[in-house]
Amino acid sequence: MTSPSAPSEPVPVPIRVLLPGDQDVVGRLWSKRQVRDGWLYEVGLPAYRNGPGDTVEPAEYRVWVRAPQHVRPLDGVSYDNVPVEYLEQPSVVERELGPRRPSGWVLAKAGGRGPSRGTVHAVDCEEAPAGAPVLTLEHALDVAQHPGTRLCSLCGAAVELDPVLKGFDRGFDGQG
Repeated sequence: MTSPSAPSEPVPVPIRVLLPGDQDVVGRLWSKRQVRDGWLYEVGLPAYRNGPGDTVEPAEYRVWVRAPQHVRPLDGVSYDNVPVEYLEQPSVVERELGPRRPSGWVLAKAGGRGPSRGTVHAVDCEEAPAGAPVLTLEHALDVAQHPGTRLCSLCGAAVELDPVLKGFDRGFDGQG
């Protein structure tokens, strides 16, 4: 009876790495990672480093490069056992509705006197002030109740916050 062996360390395989200035070198491919717009390969490039005293010793510089722009396979080399990290598949909801927008709200203060003058925007609105503190839903609703505060219609703040401020029953009882 044999016992299962512990997973071994990945063994890098040779790969041609394209360097700036129309140079290339044979490096070592350690792993591959899928990203939204393609693939990244973790390659080890041969180098030297200073050792103790006046010695020089071989070293390896690891870097992530784009594939296939910066790498080429070598004839006769199998890349089947290179560790691969795949991108997590989007949920059914994300596939159907698209990515979620960031949560939170910001207040763009208007000029003039009084603390309640301004416009509430979603954090990803083009008109939202950069660096403004992010408000929770509760705080955004408190701010939105002030008479001098508007809700942005460009980013949907008005569409999203108005029903909460005025109650959800409007429009469901046959009126309005």
